[in-house]
Amino acid sequence: MAHTRNAWDMNASVSYANVPSSLAKHTATRVPGPGTIISSSHTSPLDALYLAAIFDPVFTASYPGYRLVQPISLLQAMLHALAPPTLHPPRNATLVDLSTLLQQHPDRPVVVFPECTTTNGRAILPFSPSLLSAPAETKIFPVSLRYTAADITTPVPGEYLKFLWNLNSRSTHCIRVRIAECTYNTAALTDEKVSAETDGESTPDSPILENGITAGEGLGAEETKVLDKIGEALARLGRVKRVGLGVREKMEFVRAWTRKRK
Repeated sequence: MAHTRNAWDMNASVSYANVPSSLAKHTATRVPGPGTIISSSHTSPLDALYLAAIFDPVFTASYPGYRLVQPISLLQAMLHALAPPTLHPPRNATLVDLSTLLQQHPDRPVVVFPECTTTNGRAILPFSPSLLSAPAETKIFPVSLRYTAADITTPVPGEYLKFLWNLNSRSTHCIRVRIAECTYNTAALTDEKVSAETDGESTPDSPILENGITAGEGLGAEETKVLDKIGEALARLGRVKRVGLGVREKMEFVRAWTRKRK
């Protein structure tokens, strides 16, 4: 299917992992919809634009070690793809858990970019634990977006003019969209059981920030399993590998890249 955007076109090829082609027309329950979560790869400002056009979701920003997300607008989501990577949210940011966000917007899906920053599309970075704040019964859909040609990806921040030039230098851009079978936050069931057994006693295992929010860097075995399953699904959809290099390493790379260009 094709979607026109001003002076250029985005031709999107959509496929569903683990869904027989004969059933492609009967996949209404196998695609993101209201009350679900989209765990998306992140390589370009066009990620948010495409997802907005097809799913009309609520966008969020995730940060390394944070279990809460920052609700953001479509424009903010696009600009986030061009912004320098950061380890922490802005001081005045409003952070909420995914359960609360889904309750506030029951008629829309929620988009999470769990890698916290853009990549060049050749690997999947370590995840933020933000997906772990999803309710146990909520469907989480891994969604991979890949572009041809890849010059409209923005792994290096701040290159606004280069992105706009590459975007407008071709009349057509192709996006390959692959959607995996939904998964669930099975760790939430364990959390509910632990909460009931402790009878409301608080036993934080992570540092408390100035605004009273727990960063949540320590992960349990079931939580790690949940994030690994979604990460492996994204890697399989994009036909890439998962790597151990995250936001901090990208920040170091950007500093080195900037010094080299000077």
